[in-house]
Amino acid sequence: MAETASGSWRRGARFVWAIVSIILLETVLLGLAMLPVFGLLHLIWSWSAPPWLRVALLAFAFVPLYLLFAFALLVYSALAARLLGWRTPENVELPLAEFSWPVLNWGRYLMTIHVVRVFAGPAFRSTTFWSWYMRLNGARLGRLVWVNSLALMDHNLLDFGDGVVIGSDAHVSGHIVERGMLKTARVRLGAGTVIGVGTVVGIGVQSGAGTQVGPLSVVPKFTQLDAGASYLGVPVHRLH
Repeated sequence: MAETASGSWRRGARFVWAIVSIILLETVLLGLAMLPVFGLLHLIWSWSAPPWLRVALLAFAFVPLYLLFAFALLVYSALAARLLGWRTPENVELPLAEFSWPVLNWGRYLMTIHVVRVFAGPAFRSTTFWSWYMRLNGARLGRLVWVNSLALMDHNLLDFGDGVVIGSDAHVSGHIVERGMLKTARVRLGAGTVIGVGTVVGIGVQSGAGTQVGPLSVVPKFTQLDAGASYLGVPVHRLH
């Protein structure tokens, strides 16, 4: 009984620390990203100019300052996760209820991604900046990869070849939770693969070069997609 109580206490302490640490980190990251914004706002407002001109400058500065904040958050968040070693563990099956450090690090890693996609994603999705952020955050992306979706998680388990296109609202991640177990596997998309709008790609999926997956489809976990083939459906089936 003593060992059980001790184990339960340790699990609870790990969980509480994980929650506190991610709150502290995001507080620091968002604060750092806002520092240049507040600095520029202060300069504009303290400028010895007519009030109407200062108000106009503040109004027109909204978009540039938002982009500055969003870009800073991309950089700081990816660097912090890299420095702290928060990543999704590869090829594991772990019980969530144990609150082991690999599970908690995975959860904190996903939270950093979620905060970035909420605050910076609307500005940078489907741009080279978003692909660059994913690379900095652990993804292996080839040249000219276009990601028009904010539903890509577990960046360190994503391998995309040159010219991969991810359609709007497509969901690609390296994890799944089944019966209380966290299961992970790398997703590898060959060069020129196109994932259609709203499509869900499961863990462990691999595609050859030039594979096309139509919109609103589901690619089950560990599916092997042939090079140059087209797929559609729930679950997907080969068209030709």
